[in-house]
Amino acid sequence: MPALSTSDQSSWTNGLTSLPELRWRKCIVIRLKPSSYSTTWTRAQLSHLHFSSARPRDTLPHKQKSPKSLDESGYRATKSNGATQETACQCPSELSSRAAVPYEPYMALKLMQIAPHEAEDPTELSLRQAFELLEPKLRPPFSITIPKPQEYSLLNKAILYGVLYECHLGKTHIKHLHAIVTDGYGLFVSFLTKVVNELYVKLLEPMKCQLIWVTKELIDVLAVGVDGLLVCLLRQIVGGDFSDGNLWLCFEMVNILLTKWDCLLEVESMILTSGLYTYLRLLADHCRQLSNPKLEALKQLEIDFCIKVLKEQFPLCLKIGRDLVRLLQDLVHLPKFRAIWKDLVLNQGDFKSLGFSGIAHLYITRTPSRYMLLRITPEMEAQLRFLLTHVKLGSHKRHQAWFAKKFLCEPNRETLIVDIVRFICCAHHPPNEIIQSDVIPRWAVIGWLLKSCTKNYVEANAKLALLYDWLFFEERVDNIMNIEPAMLLMVYSIPRYIDITHTLLEFLFLLMDNYDVEHYDILVKGVSSSFSVCVKKGVIRSLDVLTSCDALSPILKERLGRFLLGTKFEISGKLEQARLPGHFERVKNSTCMETPTPSPESMR
Repeated sequence: MPALSTSDQSSWTNGLTSLPELRWRKCIVIRLKPSSYSTTWTRAQLSHLHFSSARPRDTLPHKQKSPKSLDESGYRATKSNGATQETACQCPSELSSRAAVPYEPYMALKLMQIAPHEAEDPTELSLRQAFELLEPKLRPPFSITIPKPQEYSLLNKAILYGVLYECHLGKTHIKHLHAIVTDGYGLFVSFLTKVVNELYVKLLEPMKCQLIWVTKELIDVLAVGVDGLLVCLLRQIVGGDFSDGNLWLCFEMVNILLTKWDCLLEVESMILTSGLYTYLRLLADHCRQLSNPKLEALKQLEIDFCIKVLKEQFPLCLKIGRDLVRLLQDLVHLPKFRAIWKDLVLNQGDFKSLGFSGIAHLYITRTPSRYMLLRITPEMEAQLRFLLTHVKLGSHKRHQAWFAKKFLCEPNRETLIVDIVRFICCAHHPPNEIIQSDVIPRWAVIGWLLKSCTKNYVEANAKLALLYDWLFFEERVDNIMNIEPAMLLMVYSIPRYIDITHTLLEFLFLLMDNYDVEHYDILVKGVSSSFSVCVKKGVIRSLDVLTSCDALSPILKERLGRFLLGTKFEISGKLEQARLPGHFERVKNSTCMETPTPSPESMR
């Protein structure tokens, strides 16, 4: 289009407030009627416009189209036409009302929303700089020369930024990518994965839609590393979060797993078990929301996906290990899962013909730590690892308060405590240097998390997450670091926090007696092995600290002593020869062991 004269620019500026949807989530969005203007605005022309007079979008008159073919909950899968992203009226927030306005294309000035005091993100900056440098090369006709390695890297960054930034040219950019790719899309996927891990939380909603769309495109071409990208997207789903944006991501991801089933089996079948672990855990939270109509269609999709994986790919599900049983037991109240549970326990139906020897097969299979990471967002993981690696006792209280305020204070977020406890036990194993230092230990953080529980079912599930590996522990297969936090928490809580020692021991015996009466012998063996290995490896010096504790309930102390004698333990207090030096040193130098009381602040 021809350049605007000064008078034209002035009239545009004065009349800017009549444009529909000038502000969306603090991001200036320009929409032009295709019938009026056929050419996209250039940056030079946009720079002449002033946005100080912009009003919120909900105060601007515009005619809305009624949404098409929505299900009862208002959700519809993202649909890309290469120009706009169309979603349902509920997710993400405000996105549908934007899509209903018949103005396109649009141009957003940023990929992400940042506060005025925040510095530019280096990842976004590098992508944008590559885009600005190579923008002329991103327009057809494309060069047919093979780029050098450095040029190839820049071109991948530029195309990625173009896909996210210029939504109306998404298909053009993807075609360009198909034309220049030489590494099976590995570099492009690595850049996109970095965007998901580092920028997703702050990405503007149109860019999130584009991200889902380009992910589907990469699955279709069986891109290298797309399974890792999907895992990163699954990790961005926050447990206990019922906001529209989070539910939208839940919907989009389960829709991808169902509609791209065959492609995913060909790319990497284990992504289906990652999806199963994620949605079994999410379903437990979603099913507790009985008065939320937005969840009904989503819950049905989640159930359909989980049942499909369990029935059609059960040999893959076995690789999840014992935590599969822990997650399934929270869903036995649902009819479809009740039938699955019955067949699983009785080893009948679909499972009998798949070489499945019984539920004991799952009990003795340790769950790989990568599954524990699925329910912890990258941001949460980074803060937890910082807390358990760099924060010293005495300085930890404010860090715990910051963490709780950021991740646990919103309604329904308390269920995250269960996932955090499981993560700390099974996925964060500090080296001896950290164990011997004055950095806040894992057991103290778990004690604080247990004290933070306000709901009985959350506390029960958190204790189960802490003690679950005790029930099936076998020294040859399991890692002692998985059971160490519970042992140290019981010992170091004496005498000031004797209620924690009491409740953990009581809960442990309750599990042993009632968790699975048909496999009582496995549970007894697991618990006895846990106590034995903790003494053998020097996690604690002796079990006398428990059996001789006057503060413990006489009934509980008698039960503990009888159990230890029945399993032929030596609890004389003498240390055995074979010990882990790091653990022994930690116990030896611990002020908790000398007093035998933990720092009061560490449990608050």
